[in-house]
Amino acid sequence: MEGISWTEGASNETAANSNAEFHLEADFQYSLFTVIYSFVFVLGLVENVLALYLLSCRVKHTSHSYVYMINLVLVDTLFVCVLPFKIHYHLNGNNWIFGDIACRITGTLYYINICLSIAFFTCICVDRYIAVLHPFTYIQIKAMHYVVVVTVLWVVALSIMVPLVLGGPLHNRGMGNTVACFENFATSSWTSRMRTYNILALVFGFVIPFSIIFISYPLIAKRISRTKSSIHKRKALCTIYIILVICTLCFLPYHLTHLLHFLMRIQVIQNKAFASFIYKMRKVTLALVSFNCCLNPLLYYFNSSSKQWHCNFKLRSRSQVVYTICGQKLGECSYVYKLHQRCGDGK
Repeated sequence: MEGISWTEGASNETAANSNAEFHLEADFQYSLFTVIYSFVFVLGLVENVLALYLLSCRVKHTSHSYVYMINLVLVDTLFVCVLPFKIHYHLNGNNWIFGDIACRITGTLYYINICLSIAFFTCICVDRYIAVLHPFTYIQIKAMHYVVVVTVLWVVALSIMVPLVLGGPLHNRGMGNTVACFENFATSSWTSRMRTYNILALVFGFVIPFSIIFISYPLIAKRISRTKSSIHKRKALCTIYIILVICTLCFLPYHLTHLLHFLMRIQVIQNKAFASFIYKMRKVTLALVSFNCCLNPLLYYFNSSSKQWHCNFKLRSRSQVVYTICGQKLGECSYVYKLHQRCGDGK
């Protein structure tokens, strides 16, 4: 079967000059990305800057797993910082005016957020599982272990992205005189330079993490639900459920459509109608995946004491708690009064 050249933003005249060329278009993307990215930028920036401040300065950490949280909020903050460039790009009909270097940097940070967010979700849920079901093992885990895991994840993500960035320009001609950034690659690029990157991203950013999330995590939640009721159990279950919701709503649709888009670009899929549908759906899921940085602050709340987050905006107060101790032999009861700080112990 003769190969089909998929083109984005090419003129109808150009597309008509070749029987093997098929024009892909999604005009709704300009307004869609502009509106969604503007909303995510404002809300995500406020949430993540506030979360970074609270996690770093105000919240008392009861475990070393906050290292994952801080790195996740850092990734989200970097993501929202590149959105103004994306907003300008889509608002002007997908025309990039900031140069090749800026295109490489913003595109890399955009996709690193997608890869590392899934990786940190995996680490957080595994950490909750160990904390609830293997508490004696959990207390033996050092802060350095978390730092090592985070360092490895950053190194893996950068080792995948850096060769792509250093491999040459990532901007090219779009429709008319516009310049496309991080899209509209030729078929030769998809079958050579982009092929290795996409395979690695799909394996390490989709197949492995999602296999753990959607197979292991429901089993983990089932085992956790059998344990004695406690605040740790509730926090662990909330963490797992929130991650499942975020992955299902934001990341799963994107990765599935990206896989189909990749198969289309390397000409495994050559059906024109299906290819057009995939192209449009990819635009929708790209906008949808950006919402993860607005939902992630829910994880920061449930993995910290709710009292600490609430009381950081209040003056600390003392309360009096009464404990009743009954003598087993004499049948006498005495009352012991103990003062403690309501917001200081995190229990």
